[in-house]
Amino acid sequence: MTEKANIDWAKLGFAYTKCDYRFHSYYKDGKWDDGELVTDDFIRIHEGSTALHYGQECFEGLKAYTTKEGKIVLFRPDMNAKRMKESCEHLLMAVYPEEKFIEAVKKVVLANERFIPPYGSGASLYIRPYLIGIGANVGVRPASEYLFGIFVTPVGPYFKGGMATNHFNVAMFDRAAPRGTGGIKVGGNYAASLLAHKQATDAGYADCIYLDPATNTYIEEVGAANFFGITKDNTFMTPKSPSILPSITKRSLLYLAEHYLGMKVSETKIPIDSLDQFVEAGACGTAAVISPIGSITYNDKVFKFYGDGKEVGPKTKELYDLLTSIQIGDTKGPDGWVVEVK
Repeated sequence: MTEKANIDWAKLGFAYTKCDYRFHSYYKDGKWDDGELVTDDFIRIHEGSTALHYGQECFEGLKAYTTKEGKIVLFRPDMNAKRMKESCEHLLMAVYPEEKFIEAVKKVVLANERFIPPYGSGASLYIRPYLIGIGANVGVRPASEYLFGIFVTPVGPYFKGGMATNHFNVAMFDRAAPRGTGGIKVGGNYAASLLAHKQATDAGYADCIYLDPATNTYIEEVGAANFFGITKDNTFMTPKSPSILPSITKRSLLYLAEHYLGMKVSETKIPIDSLDQFVEAGACGTAAVISPIGSITYNDKVFKFYGDGKEVGPKTKELYDLLTSIQIGDTKGPDGWVVEVK
């Protein structure tokens, strides 16, 4: 067994820790090279790279876990490979083949095995694949060269409170434009959220809720995560919009809520002024997994959820426990959801 790095796993936050290896593959003259593991945590690119000037870049996020038996597993990496392919196609970038994406992820995870948090620590190994346009460019056009890279870092909970209620307000900014890039995982969406996030945290909130950019009346995302609400009649509801990033965690929760917990599920437009229908609410994503929402402040009105906004709702907790139990191998999930790395 590989000796683990000297890390206090219980005290890990969601931050970068340098690991031993990362993966780089280059696209040039119409084809990808074989790629390799490298130790340098810096990349050298041309000053004219389209990633720097025209935002031609995308990224993904997934996690590796240690099971009770000591196995290393990934959660639905095929979905990340597919989503990166869709992001690349939207931005006219060279697509990194989906099967090679999964192979590269496994290679980086195994090379950094000593940084994978042990079973029961509550931590995981966060995996960040990215693809950027590089090379000597000046005009606004797709690059002819690309870099696909993957780095990893051990992480703890995304929100400091962990599985505790967080409170949000509604942003006065749009996260993405109608018919824009809101539905793909590109850095520009996150750059557009930085000011709104700062204003929310400065006001004492964990983050902010974004409304639809066309009418500013429907809920879209919660910071960098997807929104869900649970109604009085036990329906798991989540917003539907082409501007929302198709979250792998959200899609997993929709399936688990319906097929494992017997709940009704609905992807539909959710008006911001209809929050009273929910007894529980949360944010979900790879980084946060599930962050229970205690309250949402909108136009000086505070909508509180389970336990007057101070307690984690029972269905939210049940979904969190079920999803995380599947991710670490304690509970058998649907076929293909958990992939062993060996």
